[in-house]
Amino acid sequence: MKISPSHPLLLLLAWPLLVAGQTLEGVLDSASTDLKQATAELNTVRGRIESERLPLARKVSELEQSLLARRAELAKLQRFQENQLVELNALKSEAKRVSDEVKYCDSLLSEYARAFRTRLSFVEEPRYAGIFAQADRAAASADLTAAARFNERSLLLNSSLERALGALGGETFEAQALDKNGLVQAGTVALIGPVAVFASSSGSAAGVLQQELNKADPTIAQLDPALQEASRKLASSGSGELILDPTLGNAFKLSALHKGLYEQLKDGGIVMIPLLGLGVAAVFLAVYKWWQFSRVRLATEADLQRVLDHVQAMQLSEAVNYARSIPGMAGDLLVTAVEHVDQKKEYIEEVLYEKMLGARTRIERGLPFLALAATVGPLMGLLGTVTGMIATFRIISGFGGGDPKMLAAGISEALVCTATGMAVAIPALLAHAFLSRRAKGIVGSMEQTAVGFVNGVPQSN
Repeated sequence: MKISPSHPLLLLLAWPLLVAGQTLEGVLDSASTDLKQATAELNTVRGRIESERLPLARKVSELEQSLLARRAELAKLQRFQENQLVELNALKSEAKRVSDEVKYCDSLLSEYARAFRTRLSFVEEPRYAGIFAQADRAAASADLTAAARFNERSLLLNSSLERALGALGGETFEAQALDKNGLVQAGTVALIGPVAVFASSSGSAAGVLQQELNKADPTIAQLDPALQEASRKLASSGSGELILDPTLGNAFKLSALHKGLYEQLKDGGIVMIPLLGLGVAAVFLAVYKWWQFSRVRLATEADLQRVLDHVQAMQLSEAVNYARSIPGMAGDLLVTAVEHVDQKKEYIEEVLYEKMLGARTRIERGLPFLALAATVGPLMGLLGTVTGMIATFRIISGFGGGDPKMLAAGISEALVCTATGMAVAIPALLAHAFLSRRAKGIVGSMEQTAVGFVNGVPQSN
């Protein structure tokens, strides 16, 4: 390359190249040497690669085969896991079904225990108290397994089966009962169906057992001596005559609740005294008035006509005698009318009216007392009920109302007064209505007789 000296700037710029051109040959020699070394190293690496390619290919193939095997094993394990999950779900379903069956059996046992307890006779309850307590503890225990709980509660099933077998022909066992004095007697019970017969080991207590309220032990019912002896023989030997109570003890309870008339009236309290007095007086008065009215003979139209015939024939003595032959107030009325027949009709009417007022007073005497008894009786009964209820509530406030038997007894005793008051008022009211109607009938018949006499008497000038 040729540089013109007319270009100093170019010369200045090419100066480094001129300096470098002096070492270019050395650089080329060094690069050629490096190239040869690199080529030799490349050939060496290529040879080594060629020598290692086959083992590496074999190893890659082996790894690929191993990977395929692992993938197959993974797929197999996945299928096994899926099968296990299916089996696990089936086992869970089976476990749930078995758990439901266990719960159902447990509920059946509980229901059977309740039913068995209700069907036991009151005499048998002490025999099975321990078994029921064990079954209840097993049912409430959270530490027992289901199998252990079932084994504990299954004892009740065995006991019920044994009882069923023993009850086929009746069974006897030791028990205790209360005699008529309230003392506990130990003895033998013969249980035949619902009938329990007891015979004490020492003493003469024997009879049919019954359960009374607020008593832990059964009570021996009071029977005839012959029935007591039959009960003792049956309970002691297991054979004999069976005393059968078709009411299952209700007859004994009803007989115990039965009270006589005097006891019922006594329960009413002090109010019963005037109330009973009022009732007795009303009864005697009603009987007396009925007897009085039954003896009254009313004048018939034939009697009146016969008296008028004697009066018109001026046979006054025969008219008076015939009028006196009619007993009672009707005859007295006609006698008075005949005695004043020579007076004016207005005067006869006044005399007869005065006579009928006196007769009405005698007829209606005592009837207002019956009306008074019909009105006062319920009021007095209500007074006794109120006082009895006050006494009952006073007892409740003092001793509490935990015993419904005491409360019912107090209320029933208080209501005796109301019942007695109604028992007095209803007959009194009926007697007053009947007797009042009878009295009005007598007075009306006498008025008709008086009017007929006045109208039949001829008016003299």
